[in-house]
Amino acid sequence: MPLTTVDTTLDSLPAVARETHSTSRLVTRLEQLRKTLRPTPHVPLAVEGMNLFAKLEFVNPVGSIKDRPALWILKRAAERGEICDDTTVIESSSGNFASALAAYTRLVGLRFIPVIDPNISTTYESFLRRLCPTVVKVEERDDTGGFLKTRLEMVEHLCATIPNAYWTNQYGNRDAAEAHYELTASEVCADFDALDYVFIGVSTAGTIAGMSRRLKERYPKVRIVAVDSEGSVIFGGPPRKRHIPGVGSSIVPPLLADAKIDDAVLIPERETVRACHELLANHGLFVGGSSGTAFAAVKRYAARMAGAKRPTVLFVCADRGTPYLDTVFDPTWATKLE
Repeated sequence: MPLTTVDTTLDSLPAVARETHSTSRLVTRLEQLRKTLRPTPHVPLAVEGMNLFAKLEFVNPVGSIKDRPALWILKRAAERGEICDDTTVIESSSGNFASALAAYTRLVGLRFIPVIDPNISTTYESFLRRLCPTVVKVEERDDTGGFLKTRLEMVEHLCATIPNAYWTNQYGNRDAAEAHYELTASEVCADFDALDYVFIGVSTAGTIAGMSRRLKERYPKVRIVAVDSEGSVIFGGPPRKRHIPGVGSSIVPPLLADAKIDDAVLIPERETVRACHELLANHGLFVGGSSGTAFAAVKRYAARMAGAKRPTVLFVCADRGTPYLDTVFDPTWATKLE
């Protein structure tokens, strides 16, 4: 009886089977990348009246805290079959999240289109243009004086016109919060026996939504202090033009509703600049704008921490200072702030 040759190549499989095979390979590749997200360190800072620690998220592979949700969102989307090898990922970002997505999508063979605005640092923009064939930059400010709403309108347009588009939606995707619940906050819980205060910058609210829930479970009495920039509307302040990306927002992010916040501190951008310079000069930490904003909030809040014992305080350093050399660390630029 003659043998029958069976074509087992991928092209011979039905379309559904090919898509399933593609998704399975994508999940495997993302699982392998997940192993690169190692615990980030915390370091003590000599500050009077408290035991202060900074969690250094710029140690992540691509360079910021956004590495965690970027990879987690892609991994979860692949596991649910929402993305495959034919997907074009689209996202609005001021820099860090887009950079992380650019690196990870390139590593797994997906296309990515970042939507950016003029507030992005030249460092981030150069990085994105080297990794992404298409970068969309909006120029028109929205009704709050920022660019976020304009960027989101562009994302909506791209998703409607590009086949197999997938919006990671860092502003409303609960997978972003889950990344910080499972990864960032779990590392903190493993490192500290007790915590009294944790200061977390807010922009998309994914970090504070995930971290606050996990930290409240581990330390029931911990106070979570949200840190925002003046001119941001997140906590009901009047909108105005902002210049430092990575903290604050022109919208109230949906993920904020999932956060467990005890208090909020709003910092003017000039104070952010001074805090960034102080962290470098006095503590040897070369960090970005949101980190300086968080440190400024710690200093402002210090008087409210007075008690019988020195409180243990943690703040999150989201990224390194390099992308801010031509802004926050440029004395000429800083004098132009309102």
